[in-house]
Amino acid sequence: MAVGGVGSSLLLMSGVVVAVGLCRRLARRRLRSRPHLFAFLVEMFSTFQICACTNELSLLGNVEPKPHTALTLTYGFTVLHGLTLAGSTCNPCGTLQPMCGGGTSLRMGGLKIAAQFVAAVLARVFMHFIWSLKMAEPHFGALSQGCSSPMQTTEVQAFCIELLFSVVFQLAVLRAESVNPKYRVHLIALLITMLVYAG
Repeated sequence: MAVGGVGSSLLLMSGVVVAVGLCRRLARRRLRSRPHLFAFLVEMFSTFQICACTNELSLLGNVEPKPHTALTLTYGFTVLHGLTLAGSTCNPCGTLQPMCGGGTSLRMGGLKIAAQFVAAVLARVFMHFIWSLKMAEPHFGALSQGCSSPMQTTEVQAFCIELLFSVVFQLAVLRAESVNPKYRVHLIALLITMLVYAG
């Protein structure tokens, strides 16, 4: 893949991050008096950013030199998400944990989980639209890839790997809560990058 294709993808992902940042800021200014709507929109915008960028990053997995480029981009964008999406969980499991512990009400947790699913669908539709425009080299074959498995393994093995990595990740996140926030984002990004590489 040409460097121009990677540059176009990086520009697209940067545009998504900037647009989501502006939407979050606007919601913070205008909707503070409506906490449920505010929480829903902020969680939706944040999850949209992660899902859209992850969809685009998945196209860059074959960029030479493999796997260094993809892992570097994974680490970099994980740090970027950690720094720009403070206060959002962007994951149903991350939302269920405080609900079970009593830190979040059932209504607020349900709103956040609904926002996450809505955002995931919107991000997928948005990325399919962007890919259909074929503005960059990585987008040319993106729609024909469908839901192919990048792990190239059976469903049972993929489930077991995902379960194991989810447990390792969640345990590490719980232990990292005591780490200084400016170091925590790098620690989590490094863990995610290592799990992606191991996977």
